[in-house]
Amino acid sequence: MDSNSSGQRIARGVSRHLARLNFASIEEFVPNRGLRVDIIAIGPKGEIWIVECKSGRADFMSDKKWRGYLDYCDSFFWAVDTQFPTNILPNEGGLIIADAFDAEIIRNPEEKPLNAARRKKIIHKFGRDAALRLRSFRDPDFPYGY
Repeated sequence: MDSNSSGQRIARGVSRHLARLNFASIEEFVPNRGLRVDIIAIGPKGEIWIVECKSGRADFMSDKKWRGYLDYCDSFFWAVDTQFPTNILPNEGGLIIADAFDAEIIRNPEEKPLNAARRKKIIHKFGRDAALRLRSFRDPDFPYGY
C-alpha cells in the first residue's frame, strides 16, 4: 500500500493514539498464514488489540477475512476517517475515527479474552516480527527470512 494512501494515514494516526495509551503496535502483522491485520497492539497489561483500517466503502466491502482476526485478539476495532459511512460497519468490534495525526476511540468492543496458549504464541510472534523489522533497518541488505 502506498505510504500516502488513506489507509496508511489512518494507520499512522491510530498507532500514535495507541502509543499515547501505552500500547506497542506494529502494522501489517500476520497472526497466521492467510491473514494480515493492519495493526496489532499489545497493551500494558498484555491485552491484544487488532485494528482494521478502512479507507472507504469499497475497501470495506472487499474485506472477507476480518472475522478470522477475532481469534487472535482480546479486542477488535474498525478504524476509519471522518468521511467513512460508519453505518455500514458491523456492530461487532469497536470504532476508531482517525486521521494521519491522531485518533479517537468512539466505541469500545466487547472484550473476548484469548486463551493463554494463543496469547503466548501471538506475543512471541509480535516480539520476533518487531525485532526482525528493526534489524532490517540496521542492515537492509541482509535477508532475514520473514
